[in-house]
Amino acid sequence: MRIILIPFCFIVCCLLFCSCKTNTTNLREQAKKEIAQVEKDFEKMAGEKGIAEAFWYYADSNAVIRRSGDSVIKGKEGIRKFYSADYFKTASVKWSPDFVDVSKKGDLGYTFGKYTWEAKDTSGKLTQAKGIFHTVWKKQKDGSWKYVWD
Repeated sequence: MRIILIPFCFIVCCLLFCSCKTNTTNLREQAKKEIAQVEKDFEKMAGEKGIAEAFWYYADSNAVIRRSGDSVIKGKEGIRKFYSADYFKTASVKWSPDFVDVSKKGDLGYTFGKYTWEAKDTSGKLTQAKGIFHTVWKKQKDGSWKYVWD
Protein backbone atom coordinates (compact mmCIF):
# COMPACT_ATOMS: atom_id res chain seq x y z
CA MET A 1 0.00 0.00 0.00
CA ARG A 2 2.82 2.37 0.87
CA ILE A 3 4.50 1.78 -2.48
CA ILE A 4 1.36 2.92 -4.30
CA LEU A 5 0.94 6.06 -2.17
CA ILE A 6 4.40 7.46 -2.94
CA PRO A 7 3.89 7.70 -6.74
CA PHE A 8 0.34 8.95 -6.18
CA CYS A 9 1.55 11.75 -3.88
CA PHE A 10 4.27 12.64 -6.35
CA ILE A 11 1.74 12.92 -9.19
CA VAL A 12 -0.62 15.05 -7.09
CA CYS A 13 2.21 17.38 -6.11
CA CYS A 14 3.28 17.74 -9.75
CA LEU A 15 -0.27 18.54 -10.82
CA LEU A 16 -0.61 21.14 -8.08
CA PHE A 17 2.70 22.74 -9.04
CA CYS A 18 1.75 22.85 -12.73
CA SER A 19 -1.69 24.28 -12.02
CA CYS A 20 -0.14 27.05 -9.89
CA LYS A 21 2.22 27.93 -12.71
CA THR A 22 -0.65 27.95 -15.22
CA ASN A 23 -2.76 30.16 -12.93
CA THR A 24 0.13 32.60 -12.55
CA THR A 25 0.64 32.66 -16.32
CA ASN A 26 -3.08 33.21 -16.92
CA LEU A 27 -3.18 35.92 -14.25
CA ARG A 28 -0.25 37.74 -15.86
CA GLU A 29 -1.70 37.46 -19.37
CA GLN A 30 -5.07 38.76 -18.18
CA ALA A 31 -3.38 41.67 -16.38
CA LYS A 32 -1.41 42.54 -19.55
CA LYS A 33 -4.65 42.68 -21.53
CA GLU A 34 -6.30 44.83 -18.88
CA ILE A 35 -3.41 47.31 -18.82
CA ALA A 36 -3.32 47.51 -22.63
CA GLN A 37 -7.05 48.31 -22.59
CA VAL A 38 -6.62 50.89 -19.81
CA GLU A 39 -3.94 52.63 -21.90
CA LYS A 40 -6.43 52.87 -24.82
CA ASP A 41 -9.21 54.12 -22.55
CA PHE A 42 -6.84 56.65 -20.95
CA GLU A 43 -5.80 58.03 -24.34
CA LYS A 44 -9.43 58.18 -25.50
CA MET A 45 -10.49 60.09 -22.38
CA ALA A 46 -7.64 62.58 -22.86
CA GLY A 47 -9.01 63.33 -26.34
CA GLU A 48 -12.66 63.50 -25.32
CA LYS A 49 -12.66 65.03 -21.83
CA GLY A 50 -9.31 66.78 -21.78
CA ILE A 51 -5.82 66.04 -20.62
CA ALA A 52 -6.30 67.30 -17.04
CA GLU A 53 -9.38 65.13 -16.48
CA ALA A 54 -7.80 61.98 -17.95
CA PHE A 55 -4.51 62.29 -16.09
CA TRP A 56 -6.43 62.96 -12.88
CA TYR A 57 -8.89 60.08 -13.37
CA TYR A 58 -6.26 57.42 -14.11
CA ALA A 59 -3.87 58.55 -11.34
CA ASP A 60 -3.44 56.55 -8.16
CA SER A 61 -3.91 58.75 -5.08
CA ASN A 62 -0.12 58.70 -4.60
CA ALA A 63 0.80 59.00 -8.29
CA VAL A 64 3.91 60.88 -9.36
CA ILE A 65 4.67 62.34 -12.77
CA ARG A 66 8.01 63.65 -13.99
CA ARG A 67 7.86 66.45 -16.52
CA SER A 68 10.11 69.03 -18.17
CA GLY A 69 13.08 70.32 -16.25
CA ASP A 70 13.02 67.21 -14.07
CA SER A 71 10.07 68.60 -12.12
CA VAL A 72 8.09 66.06 -10.13
CA ILE A 73 4.37 66.48 -9.51
CA LYS A 74 2.83 64.41 -6.73
CA GLY A 75 -0.72 63.24 -6.05
CA LYS A 76 -3.95 63.32 -8.04
CA GLU A 77 -4.78 66.95 -7.26
CA GLY A 78 -1.23 68.12 -8.00
CA ILE A 79 -1.43 66.34 -11.36
CA ARG A 80 -4.82 67.88 -12.16
CA LYS A 81 -3.50 71.34 -11.26
CA PHE A 82 -0.40 70.85 -13.44
CA TYR A 83 -2.47 69.81 -16.46
CA SER A 84 -5.00 72.62 -15.92
CA ALA A 85 -2.47 75.17 -17.22
CA ASP A 86 -3.56 77.10 -20.32
CA TYR A 87 -0.99 75.31 -22.50
CA PHE A 88 -2.76 71.96 -22.03
CA LYS A 89 -6.17 73.42 -22.90
CA THR A 90 -5.04 73.72 -26.54
CA ALA A 91 -3.01 70.52 -26.48
CA SER A 92 -3.73 66.97 -27.50
CA VAL A 93 -1.75 63.84 -26.87
CA LYS A 94 -1.66 60.48 -28.61
CA TRP A 95 0.24 57.43 -27.43
CA SER A 96 0.40 53.70 -27.78
CA PRO A 97 2.33 51.19 -25.71
CA ASP A 98 4.89 49.12 -27.57
CA PHE A 99 5.41 46.87 -24.55
CA VAL A 100 3.35 45.75 -21.55
CA ASP A 101 4.56 43.55 -18.70
CA VAL A 102 3.30 42.69 -15.22
CA SER A 103 4.55 41.20 -11.98
CA LYS A 104 4.09 37.52 -11.22
CA LYS A 105 1.21 38.34 -8.89
CA GLY A 106 -0.47 40.41 -11.61
CA ASP A 107 -0.90 43.49 -9.40
CA LEU A 108 1.83 45.78 -10.74
CA GLY A 109 2.72 46.43 -14.36
CA TYR A 110 4.44 48.80 -16.70
CA THR A 111 4.22 50.04 -20.24
CA PHE A 112 6.39 52.01 -22.60
CA GLY A 113 5.93 53.32 -26.08
CA LYS A 114 5.78 56.41 -28.24
CA TYR A 115 3.77 59.59 -27.70
CA THR A 116 3.03 62.74 -29.68
CA TRP A 117 1.94 66.05 -28.12
CA GLU A 118 0.41 68.73 -30.27
CA ALA A 119 -0.43 72.24 -29.06
CA LYS A 120 -0.83 75.77 -30.34
CA ASP A 121 1.75 78.26 -29.15
CA THR A 122 0.86 81.83 -28.17
CA SER A 123 0.90 82.92 -31.84
CA GLY A 124 -1.50 80.12 -32.80
CA LYS A 125 1.16 78.02 -34.52
CA LEU A 126 0.78 74.29 -34.07
CA THR A 127 3.80 72.67 -32.43
CA GLN A 128 4.52 68.98 -32.08
CA ALA A 129 6.71 67.06 -29.65
CA LYS A 130 7.44 63.34 -29.84
CA GLY A 131 9.07 61.04 -27.36
CA ILE A 132 8.98 57.84 -25.35
CA PHE A 133 6.76 57.33 -22.31
CA HIS A 134 7.06 54.91 -19.42
CA THR A 135 4.13 54.29 -17.09
CA VAL A 136 3.92 52.10 -14.00
CA TRP A 137 0.45 50.71 -13.23
CA LYS A 138 -0.91 49.40 -9.91
CA LYS A 139 -4.03 47.27 -9.55
CA GLN A 140 -6.46 48.85 -7.12
CA LYS A 141 -8.57 47.08 -4.47
CA ASP A 142 -11.62 47.42 -6.75
CA GLY A 143 -9.76 45.67 -9.61
CA SER A 144 -9.18 48.82 -11.68
CA TRP A 145 -5.71 49.97 -12.79
CA LYS A 146 -4.26 53.37 -11.90
CA TYR A 147 -0.84 54.71 -12.74
CA VAL A 148 1.64 55.40 -9.94
CA TRP A 149 4.40 56.77 -12.18
CA ASP A 150 4.29 58.48 -15.54
